[in-house]
Amino acid sequence: AEEIKQIKKDLHFIEPLVGIPFNWQTTWGLFSPKSIDDGTKLLLNYLDINEKDTCLDLGCGYGPIGLYMAKKARLGHATLVDKDFVAVEYAKKNAQLNHIDNVSVYLSNGLNHLQTQGFDVIATNLPAKSNREHYLIYFYDAWQMLNQGGCLYVVCINGLRKFVARTLKDVFGDAKKLKQGKVYTVIKACKSV
Repeated sequence: AEEIKQIKKDLHFIEPLVGIPFNWQTTWGLFSPKSIDDGTKLLLNYLDINEKDTCLDLGCGYGPIGLYMAKKARLGHATLVDKDFVAVEYAKKNAQLNHIDNVSVYLSNGLNHLQTQGFDVIATNLPAKSNREHYLIYFYDAWQMLNQGGCLYVVCINGLRKFVARTLKDVFGDAKKLKQGKVYTVIKACKSV
């Protein structure tokens, strides 16, 4: 029983993102609870964010991508969404923990429950285990939510990269591979003006 009590305690760790210091509070059951995952780290190196941008983190987990975007867009705003209420709770905790107030966190199945539109940057760490229809909805909804000239950044496992690039080309008209690492690939698609 004592072991379970220990395991149920929140996890805390300090890990910077692209040189910006962050404190993290997480729990078991969330994706990558003990450290920032490699896909997220790779993605953040290729995100192009201006200080006034309006950003969206799709499937935010406990918040690393969205909170990083909020820090970069200090005169803008970041919206974080996740379909898991525990993820939403911890993304809010991490925003407070890191004193980030230009951020909103919502419970939403994909983008279905989001009222806001007009994002400059949308970023997502695609779940490795899902299906074609799910990804297609993500990409199409992201395209609809973006401002003209706005961009969607996706990181996915290499096994999905060709499918993701092809599908993004279908939806956006174009997609560009920014980086292919050993395990993950970062792809960008912009809504042409």
